[in-house]
Amino acid sequence: MQIQIEGFLMEQYLTLTVITDDRPGIVEKIAKVVLLNQGSWLESNMSRLAGKFAGVLLVKTSQNNQANLLRDLKELSNEGIKIIAELTNNLNHEPDERYRLNLVGNDRPGIIGALSSILAELNVNVEELCTNCEDAPMSSELLFRASAVISFSGASKVSSALIQEELELLSDDLIIELELLEE
Repeated sequence: MQIQIEGFLMEQYLTLTVITDDRPGIVEKIAKVVLLNQGSWLESNMSRLAGKFAGVLLVKTSQNNQANLLRDLKELSNEGIKIIAELTNNLNHEPDERYRLNLVGNDRPGIIGALSSILAELNVNVEELCTNCEDAPMSSELLFRASAVISFSGASKVSSALIQEELELLSDDLIIELELLEE
């Protein structure tokens, strides 16, 4: 994406996906490459999972620096850091309604599959999703927890009450809470 206005070249935005074996210094190496190429690290979500470090980040750069930035990011693969870069152009999408969805229940296969199917049928977007399993406090059972940020357009026929109603049909042993997120 290249936009020129009266002789000025506008910035470009890249979404970077990162995965590597977890170890100290990964974020520093990526940040140095971004900085050396006069880029700006805008947003990110990164975490360690099963010995891997993975994340996604948004970087702003100029058209003039983009090729060098991409080259230098690719060179990090020599250190085992795999990065995929995608040009991003949809920075202004803001949904009408955003909610935090919390789900807790006995662990079993298929919870996320069923949850995501219902949300997709209702045309609800999953913006963020974090899940984990933990020991239940008073038993040897495993509890499944999910926390998500979901969004949908106010122009749709979807409401938080409908989402809650549909999700509660998943199972009697799941506790589901929806909380409106204020911007």
